[in-house]
Amino acid sequence: MEAQPQLDIDFVRSQFPGLDHGWVFFDNAGGSQILKRAVERINTFLYDKNVQIGGSYDVSQQAAKALMDSRVAAMHLVNASRPEEIVFGSSTTVLLQNLARSMRSQLSAGDEIVVTISDHESNIGPWDGLRDMGVVIKFWPLDTTTYELDIADLRPLLTEKTKLVCVTHVSNILGAINPIAEIAEAVHAHGARICVDAVAYAPHRAVDVQAMDVDYYVFSFYKTYGPHYAMMYGKYEHLLELDPLYHFFYGRDKVPGKLEPGNPNYELAYAVTGIVDYLCELGAKAGSKGSPRELMLAAFEAITVQENALTERLLSYLRSRNDCRIIGETANRNGRRIPTISFVFEGRNSEDICKAMDAHKIAIRFGDFHARRLGDHVGLPQYNGAVRVSMVHYNTIDEVDRLTAALDDILADQKRGAA
Repeated sequence: MEAQPQLDIDFVRSQFPGLDHGWVFFDNAGGSQILKRAVERINTFLYDKNVQIGGSYDVSQQAAKALMDSRVAAMHLVNASRPEEIVFGSSTTVLLQNLARSMRSQLSAGDEIVVTISDHESNIGPWDGLRDMGVVIKFWPLDTTTYELDIADLRPLLTEKTKLVCVTHVSNILGAINPIAEIAEAVHAHGARICVDAVAYAPHRAVDVQAMDVDYYVFSFYKTYGPHYAMMYGKYEHLLELDPLYHFFYGRDKVPGKLEPGNPNYELAYAVTGIVDYLCELGAKAGSKGSPRELMLAAFEAITVQENALTERLLSYLRSRNDCRIIGETANRNGRRIPTISFVFEGRNSEDICKAMDAHKIAIRFGDFHARRLGDHVGLPQYNGAVRVSMVHYNTIDEVDRLTAALDDILADQKRGAA
C-alpha cells in the first residue's frame, strides 16, 4: 500500500500567527486564520504598488502585473483554463447576488431555477429574488434520514424550462461532499447550467472546475486562509453572455472587468498569491515535484489525511454519547465528510454550551449558520440551533481531545445545575 502523505504540522502551524495566542480555533467554517504570507502580500502591494492600474508609468504597470498574478494564482487554485475566468468580489454572498443580477436578460417569465434546501442562503436568496420577473424557483429536497441530496430527486425537477441548478459542494452544517461532477452531468444533459457554492469545500480539498465541468463556482478566501475577499470562476463563454455590472462603456466582451464594478480590491486579490505559494510549499514538503497545480494536489492529499483523522476523532466521541444527535453522516465513509461537524445534545441549549466553552479558550459556534431553511428542515430551532465544530488542517488531535474533555465537563456541570 502506498504511504499516505503526511503534513509537517509544526511547519503548518508556524505559518499562521493567529495560532500563537492560546486559543483553539474550531470556528474555521466561519473564518479561518490567515496565512502570514497572505498578509505580507497585502502589505507588499500597499507599500510598493498602491496605485491604480491602467497607467503608463512603471508603478501602475507593476500594480497591473500584481492583479494578473492574482488571477493566475486563482486559476491554478481551481484549475481554470485561463485567468480571465476568475472574477473577484468582496464575498461569496455579493458575487452570487451579482451573478443573479447579470443573468436577468437571459431569463424570462416561466423559466425555472432549481435550488436546494441544504444551501447557505447566499445560494438561495439571490435566485429566489428573481421570482419578481416570473422565474419559477424549485427546491431540490433533502432526505432527512440520510442527510443527502439524491440525484434521483433532482431529475423530476429538470424540464426544458430549467435554466440553472444551484447547489452547495458541501453544506456548512451537514459536512458531506456532494458529487458535483455527477450533478453537473445530469444538469447539462437537460441543457441547463450549474452554479456551485464551494465556501465549505475549498479549504479542505483540491478544486478542479474543469474536471467537474461546472459553469459557475464561488467561494471565499477568508475561509481559505486569506483575507475577507472572494472569487467566482465562470466558464469564459458564459461570462461573455452576462450583463455588464460596471459603467456603460464596459461592454459584454470586457471579461472579467464588467463583473467587478469599482474594480477589484487589488491588495486583497494579491493575497491569493500567498495562499497558492503556501500550498505549493506544503506539496513540496509532502514529497511532490512539478507544476504549481501538481504541488497543490499533493498538499491537499496531505491535508485530507490530517483532516480525516480529526473528523473521525470527534465523530467517535460524539457517537459514544447517548445524548448526542449528529446533524449529518455519523461516520466519515471513504473520506466523504469534511471536518465541519454539527450536533445537538438532547435537552441542552446549544448557545449555553458554546458560551461555557469560551472559558476553556476553545472557539466554537452555535446557530443555523445562515442556512436557516436547512436548520428549520432538520428541526434545529428547539435547541437554539446546533453546536458546530469546524476544523481545518492546522488543527491537531490534541486540540480535539481538549475539546471533548471540555464538553464532558460542561455537560456534567449543566446536569448538576439542573438537578
